[in-house]
Amino acid sequence: MPLAQLAPAQTPFDLPIAPTSPTSPTTRRQIVEFALEGMSCAACAARIERQLNKQSGVEAAVNFAAERAYVRFAPEETDVERLIATVKKTGFTATVSTHATRGEEKQRQAALRQNEQRRFWIAVALTLPLLAQMPFMFSGGDHHDILPRWLQFMLATPVQFWIGWRFYAGGFSAIRGGTGNMDVLVALGTSMAWAYSTVVMFGGFVDSHVAHHHVYFEASATVITLVLLGKLLEARAKSSTAAAIESLARLQPQTARIEREGALVDVAVSALIPGDIFVVRAGEALPVDGEVLSGLSHVDEAMLTGEAMPVAKQAGDPVFAATVNGHGLLRCRATGVGAHTLLSGIIRLVEEAQGSKAEVQRLADRVAAVFVPVVVSIALLTFAGWWIFAGDFTAALIDAVAVLVIACPCALGLATPTAIMVGTGQGAKNGILIRNAQALELAEKLQVLAVDKTGTLTEGKPVVTRVLATHPDADEIRILRLAATLEQGSTHPLATAITARARQQGLPLAPLPDELETLAGSGLRGEVEGVLVQVGAPAWLVASGVTVPDEASLPTAGQSVVAVAAGSALLGLIAIADPLRASSRPAVARLQALGVDVVMLTGDNAGVAARIADETGIERHEAGILPGGKAAVIATLKSDGQRIGMAGDGINDAPALAAADVSFAMGAGSDIAMQAADIVLMRNDLNGVADAISLSRATLAKIRQNLFWAFIYNILGIPAAALGFLNPVVAGAAMALSSVSVVSNSLLLRRWGSGEALPPSGEQQRSET
Repeated sequence: MPLAQLAPAQTPFDLPIAPTSPTSPTTRRQIVEFALEGMSCAACAARIERQLNKQSGVEAAVNFAAERAYVRFAPEETDVERLIATVKKTGFTATVSTHATRGEEKQRQAALRQNEQRRFWIAVALTLPLLAQMPFMFSGGDHHDILPRWLQFMLATPVQFWIGWRFYAGGFSAIRGGTGNMDVLVALGTSMAWAYSTVVMFGGFVDSHVAHHHVYFEASATVITLVLLGKLLEARAKSSTAAAIESLARLQPQTARIEREGALVDVAVSALIPGDIFVVRAGEALPVDGEVLSGLSHVDEAMLTGEAMPVAKQAGDPVFAATVNGHGLLRCRATGVGAHTLLSGIIRLVEEAQGSKAEVQRLADRVAAVFVPVVVSIALLTFAGWWIFAGDFTAALIDAVAVLVIACPCALGLATPTAIMVGTGQGAKNGILIRNAQALELAEKLQVLAVDKTGTLTEGKPVVTRVLATHPDADEIRILRLAATLEQGSTHPLATAITARARQQGLPLAPLPDELETLAGSGLRGEVEGVLVQVGAPAWLVASGVTVPDEASLPTAGQSVVAVAAGSALLGLIAIADPLRASSRPAVARLQALGVDVVMLTGDNAGVAARIADETGIERHEAGILPGGKAAVIATLKSDGQRIGMAGDGINDAPALAAADVSFAMGAGSDIAMQAADIVLMRNDLNGVADAISLSRATLAKIRQNLFWAFIYNILGIPAAALGFLNPVVAGAAMALSSVSVVSNSLLLRRWGSGEALPPSGEQQRSET
């Protein structure tokens, strides 16, 4: 079952992780996901994360872009209610997010967006008359008094304290928590402009000298309006970062056609339970995971695996939610519903990856932690400097406001998580499931990729390639029939290949012998039709007194050989090979073009290893390696200071997968391999590793671009405002657009597609040079 292993068998709350105390090795932690409301910038996310991690037995990660918190906690030390209370005490709202609550969360978010849009348009209506004065500034006139000052006051005050109340509330919560955020900067800057203008207006009624000073009501109102516009655009762009996952979720139908009391009834998918019998007609999407009971068809699984060719389905085959049935009718039994479908498991895995943090984000987090206090200090120095040295209080105040307004920690906070969200989403669309941001980051730096042979480079399904008769009374049919009779009860891959070949030729098999002797790793011995038949390794038959030709003299080089004897006479040899995947050689060439050295590790014999290495273009290979030996080879490669990846699919690959810097599990692999891997490839194709490396490089390139622009914007903008080159309105517009530009740049990753080859990473190019 290529995909069945990925269907979640546990809820997130059942996953055991490392114990918190060496004295309680059986301690289990629970995992909970919170939907957060009220965050305005990266500093808010950092504060929530810091407060949660202060709790005993808690490990938390907060994703500002996704507005979610992912928390692991020891239930004997805390509980969900305390965690929610901690977030609330920090000044924000948290609700438990589950598969069942996603629809309600989306409705609540849509209602909030509608409310924000309504308030924004009210702000626009109140601000536009104030902005109408500004063209006169460029003609040399006094643009501040085109509208009466009392009218300016009446227009600006609702914008400042009603529309802009969110900034005061958010700023107060941040200060109460001992930190600062973007709300503090906006509230402080616009309040200074509004308060100064109000004092000048009312003071002018008493003292005519005061009335000659300018008022800046338009600055405070315009800044708030522009910041709200930026937040709306940012929210719209952020919602697009999860478009890949949402598009997958939308593929699952809302109703299913099930059998009830001999009739077909349409019911909501949410009402299905394991064991229900459902029917899928041609062209319909499957509602849940299941097993085919009857019917023949082909199912399009491209939305899960990225594989273009439909997959044939018949009785006994697994089917998965959201995949599309072809031309046949399928009758299926539900095996996975709700949060326990493969689709839900993929969505959950990707969301967890989107919530994790890459190493490159730590610099941005450290800067965000001190950003607001530093900006406020710069604004105070700007105010003091202009007032003391230039003697102009008004200019000093306006330049200080510009410093506060132009500073934007949001761009820093969005630079990394938005790129990771889009990157992991694109990976999921193309059959690449990335477990965490660290794996995505490290894949970019891979220098060596170790690959398993069986099931990774080859099909993993041995087939008989040749039957060689060595006795005058034996032919291919007799040799195959006798061998298959003994092997028909075995599950060994070579036995399966022999019995499959006999069935393909329609050979009648004798009953399995009553007394069948099995020697593990050697062969089988039993009486068939009155003759003692031995089937197994040539060396074992030689030890049993059977004369077997030297393998080097046989036309079976590079293949596994099974010898068949009747009594002490050798009847013949069966050559078996595991066919190379058609995509393996192009995939190896593509990896090498990416600057990645490919090394093959296999437990097979040297002849087979050399043949496969030659056919795929792999220059380095190791044969006859046991499972522990593969991990040892990985450790040796890592000791040279190189970044090592490992791609495999079997239980024997799990130790090596765990030892590698980044590990890749093929989609048809074992459960253990899946659990040990950092990246799961839904397709059984080594090209998926090349795609993952390509995606990693594209994502990290976007992150670096985002961080560069976020830093350069603040590095250039804050000094320009402090030196008087920017007025608050221009500063507000620049600040609003900075976050939008970062998110928009991340969204360009949606153009990435599988099969794209990028040059070696900058680190590799430097080392090669």
